[in-house]
Amino acid sequence: MTQDRWTAVDSYINDLLVPPDSVLEAALEASEAAGLPAIQVAANQGKLLHLLARLQGARSILEVGTLGGYSTIWLARALPVDGRLVTLELDPRHAEVARSNLTRAGLAERVEVRVGPAVETLARLADEDAGPFDLVFIDADKEGYPDYLGWALRLTRPGSLVVADNVVRDGAVIDPASSDPRVQAMRRFTQLLADEPRLDATVLQTVGNKGYDGLAFALVVKDR
Repeated sequence: MTQDRWTAVDSYINDLLVPPDSVLEAALEASEAAGLPAIQVAANQGKLLHLLARLQGARSILEVGTLGGYSTIWLARALPVDGRLVTLELDPRHAEVARSNLTRAGLAERVEVRVGPAVETLARLADEDAGPFDLVFIDADKEGYPDYLGWALRLTRPGSLVVADNVVRDGAVIDPASSDPRVQAMRRFTQLLADEPRLDATVLQTVGNKGYDGLAFALVVKDR
């Protein structure tokens, strides 16, 4: 199997199950025009997030890592009209692009974009008693994942779902001697999933037009 084959299969799946969407396409175009890196989730992964939020019956969602708001749109569309989504972004320029994309999508009133280091904004959310969130999606700087998981536990409830992207790192996650701090962070993150009695979790490896990586899924099963 090759990257070309993975990309072709993604195209086949998307052609059948993820129909063209002018709002999402405009969000990608605006992000590209603004010079944002093309590291957003793939279209079929965005659809997966949307379906998971619907399966959860989510009324409140927390996203760590906004970028241009592509995954934010997928998630926010799963909310009821009185639902809310809080998304956290470090870069003010990225946040500006995301807000514009969310406004174009008709979701600005449903989504709050908070700017700043995620550990600080997460702490403020906890101080504000902003939770519990029904679903948390983590897709930000990889070194921060262990801390973000800790905050996610503080901001959720039994029955909440935590999803994290990019946790396999081209398979490098199995290498205890890796010099890549992102790989070591993913190893700590995965170990925390295994050790945390409040979570029941698994990781799925993924291939597609984004290459070889993986998604973590953790159900909150106990109160803290």
